Amino acid sequence: MEKNGTSSKMKNSWEKSEISRKFPHTYMRQRFRTIYSWLDNKRIDEGAEGLWRIHDGLYDLKDFVKIHPGGSFWLKMTEGTDITEAFEAHHISSIPEQILAKYKVRDANEPRNYILTFKDDGFYRTLKLRAREKIKDIDHTVNKSDLIHTMLLLSTFITAITSVALHSIIGLMITSILMTWTVIASHNYFHQRDNWRMLFFNLSMLNYKEWRISHCMSHHIYTNSFHDLEITLLEPFFQYIPNRNLKTWIQRFGSWFYGPIIYSLTSWEQFASRIIYSILKKNVLDWDELIGFILPISMYLFTKASIIEVFLYWILLVTACSFIFVLIGLNAAHHSPDIIHDGDAIRSDKDWGIYQIDAVADSTDVKGSQFLTLTHFGNHTLHHLFPTLDHGILPQLFPILFETLKEFNIDWREFTRLDHIKGNYRQLARIEPNKYPRG
Repeated sequence: MEKNGTSSKMKNSWEKSEISRKFPHTYMRQRFRTIYSWLDNKRIDEGAEGLWRIHDGLYDLKDFVKIHPGGSFWLKMTEGTDITEAFEAHHISSIPEQILAKYKVRDANEPRNYILTFKDDGFYRTLKLRAREKIKDIDHTVNKSDLIHTMLLLSTFITAITSVALHSIIGLMITSILMTWTVIASHNYFHQRDNWRMLFFNLSMLNYKEWRISHCMSHHIYTNSFHDLEITLLEPFFQYIPNRNLKTWIQRFGSWFYGPIIYSLTSWEQFASRIIYSILKKNVLDWDELIGFILPISMYLFTKASIIEVFLYWILLVTACSFIFVLIGLNAAHHSPDIIHDGDAIRSDKDWGIYQIDAVADSTDVKGSQFLTLTHFGNHTLHHLFPTLDHGILPQLFPILFETLKEFNIDWREFTRLDHIKGNYRQLARIEPNKYPRG
């Protein structure tokens, strides 16, 4: 074994990465991976020299952190890294580019690690320019997403308290569904500037801050690649990258049996990981962890149940929520042999937006319903292309998306949710990369 616990066989099999010039060596060769080690090793591998890299420029944004309209969190977490893709995807307006110029230090000495591009006449910037004009005409005065989120949040608390008061397991299962929908709907908000709604993601005992890193900064940016934490943090239990040398028979087919257990324990595992990391490394616990305990406290205060009864009901509730959340999340849009994963050949046009099109397939089952879209990761392609936009706005961008797809001769894909579930297991079983790109 090598120093960091990686065999030379695995090292050789990992060298192939289709979206970066070099494999993300430092992070992937660690025995224990966390979102924090991912950020630390990005700082090592990307050569931003303690600054922020955007395209081929290095910028000193320290004086801008506190006044960043989206909140200071994003810039604090990404200091010393390449934020090109995040900058492009999270800013539709041209104003950020104008502001950025005053903070430039100099050009970078080395080429970027990532090969995906943002050319002015390319697919993504063409689409973004059209989206910039389109959203000027969209009515933002009534936000249906806010109403849905509020009703789900209230329903979760009401049904949780009622279920405990009536000692109803069926009621608790209904609560677990409502709670899962509340958590997924809260995901809509942690892509945006700091707000109170994103905090209720923590009801699941997951943490919105960590998911802003693993989901927003990693998965949305480097989808289905070795740089995607929603793939690498699932290993070795779920091995999505197609590679003969990395997958055992158990990894290819065993998730049919152990998958539901992993789904159910995910919330507790991540909560325990934060505690352990805080004890052994650096304290990452903050006041927002208390949000996860608001629900059991309410269940205790508004019923005559004992502390032990409430605790057991709450454990069951969070475990069920964890199962449903992961089940929906892993089968929402990304995993099928027909969807690109790292190692698969990519198109000659390495436009970042085209790569996102190839790494996502929308679900037909949730199309047309804002409620289902908000609670089941719907309109997923547009969500990846414009993550900061509210889900209620996304359907209004389909005309310009289809116009741009036609212009660049790119096909559009939609799967049923059943196809996504079957595709998920087919992808886990796949060991051969696709040799020919889509399109």
